Amino acid sequence: MAEKPTITRKTRGEHSISVFVSHELKSRIQALADKYDRTAADMVRAVLRIGIPMLEGVSQAEELMVRDYVELFRKLRQVKALKEI
Repeated sequence: MAEKPTITRKTRGEHSISVFVSHELKSRIQALADKYDRTAADMVRAVLRIGIPMLEGVSQAEELMVRDYVELFRKLRQVKALKEI
């Protein structure tokens, strides 16, 4: 009996990602790509390279603000408790 041929499927590697965006965002990305004679994928890669450090900075600032706010709130509660005594 003849063996069935093995079908090899190409898989997307660990390096790819699929993202659904609005039509408006896609058209803005495509317009930029057309304007600067690049592909939409190149524009998305550039936005990610620029945006990730910015997002990290905003996230760190937000974390610091929340931590300081909680610390301030605790101090105010302690002061209020001391005044009630």
